[in-house]
Amino acid sequence: MPDNDSPVAPYATLGPDTMLDALYLAGLEPDGRLLQLNSYENRVYQAHLEGGRVVVAKFYRPARWSDAQILEEHAFSAELAASDLPVVSPFGLAPAVLDAAAAGDTLGHFASPTGERFRFAVCERRVGRAPELEHPETQAWLGRLIGRMHAVGARGQFAHRRWLDVETFGRAPRQRLIEAGFVRPESEGAWLGASAQALDEIEAAFARHDGLRSLRLHGDCHPGNVLWREEGEFAGPNFVDFDDCCTGPAIQDLWMLLPGERGAVDASLHHLLDGYRDFKDFDDRELLLIEPLRTLRMLHHSAWLAERWSDPAFPVAFPWFGSPNYWQQQTTELREQIQRMQDR
Repeated sequence: MPDNDSPVAPYATLGPDTMLDALYLAGLEPDGRLLQLNSYENRVYQAHLEGGRVVVAKFYRPARWSDAQILEEHAFSAELAASDLPVVSPFGLAPAVLDAAAAGDTLGHFASPTGERFRFAVCERRVGRAPELEHPETQAWLGRLIGRMHAVGARGQFAHRRWLDVETFGRAPRQRLIEAGFVRPESEGAWLGASAQALDEIEAAFARHDGLRSLRLHGDCHPGNVLWREEGEFAGPNFVDFDDCCTGPAIQDLWMLLPGERGAVDASLHHLLDGYRDFKDFDDRELLLIEPLRTLRMLHHSAWLAERWSDPAFPVAFPWFGSPNYWQQQTTELREQIQRMQDR
């Protein structure tokens, strides 16, 4: 497997002083307290401001998204918030950190002392706990909110965000893994065969249901991106982190909220869809895309780890990635997914 000796780690020059300076230029007054929040893709910090206000600043991973893609993310979350949906959306920043070429005032640009360029956004802090997905009323509430979110998503189209399809989330990531040397035919040949067969099954599943409507989605709607608040203005589930918003089938924002125990899936799906249909029609043919979408996520996740391997946080957090045991486990899981897709 390739080593993690990178010319420059992506966040090597993004230190606390640099982040505090960026917030100050954005028109905020940090008091010096920063708390790093859980995020591998970006660097996300809770920042205390003078006067007691607390905000969350997200420093985007360099070179992952274009400005247009990030601004489209911000515009989508703002559109949802304007429709009274409980989402956390970035707010406007002072002109000192705005790029003249940017088409909005929510994306800040700044340089570290050594010249590296970073982009960031800031939103209000909203605290909560994980949703209790085993409760029918929780599933129905989530379904209603996702139905409302998709009703808004169906009103327009993304011009710059990705499409959730077999090529973008399956074949291209697999090829990047191979070209980067993370998968070697002599030792990972079984994974190569299983992943190729899985992609053929996924492609066939999408082809069988050609004509399904795609719309603007959250894209990464798993329990970690749902905050449950007990009381106040935003009581109930709140959606955060639209970093992976994309265009795709509605079921993408539903299946990750199902329980891991397959025996409980049908009941949970019933409650989710019962709430969803209060606000948005749902095409039942999309239920046959759950296992294909799950398989795409597996393949995409492996490539995501490989592409982030130069970031020192990744070898520490995922030491098992790329080992023979890792590829053996992935091969086994892919074969199980192939069987599930064939049984549909």
